[in-house]
Amino acid sequence: MTKYSKLYRIIHWAIAVSFLLLLITIFLRLTWMNKNNVASIIQDYLSGTNQVLSQDQLITLAKKIRQPMWDWHVYIGYVLTGLFSLRFILPFFGQMKFQNSFGKNLSLKEKFQKYTYLIFYLFVIISLTTGLIIEFGRKELKSTMEEIHVLGIYYLIVFIGIYLAGVLIAEFTDQKGIISRIISGSKKGN
Repeated sequence: MTKYSKLYRIIHWAIAVSFLLLLITIFLRLTWMNKNNVASIIQDYLSGTNQVLSQDQLITLAKKIRQPMWDWHVYIGYVLTGLFSLRFILPFFGQMKFQNSFGKNLSLKEKFQKYTYLIFYLFVIISLTTGLIIEFGRKELKSTMEEIHVLGIYYLIVFIGIYLAGVLIAEFTDQKGIISRIISGSKKGN
């Protein structure tokens, strides 16, 4: 039975909350806070006044209104970059060791779990790197990096689904108490 250290649990939950907050900002940007929706709301308001703005002006204003929400996406991305950096540095200090994905005695289930994490870590590194290049890189790379970065929502949603399904399956089969251990560090009742 795996025991999770306090440091492991803190980083695990900080990463989970960061991903959730990033998803919320993405969801808002794609739905209610979409620049066209916000521009339409402004236009509807202005139609009852004697003021008129062009579509370009409406979009510019809409982008300014939603900018603080998008700034949070960037800040949370910085936090996630720091958390993943810690996640990759800590094994060198004997904390949060990585499991060997290439062991010969691993069951098919264990191989699936470990390879899923490897793919997830690879995609997270790509997302974080492209996000940093968008913010700090050369301007001519921005468009290409944004195209790659946007694809991150797809792997993230798939991973979260697989992860939650795996946790629930583990909890109700061979790893009873896994949820309690990742929250409190020990099996419920111990």
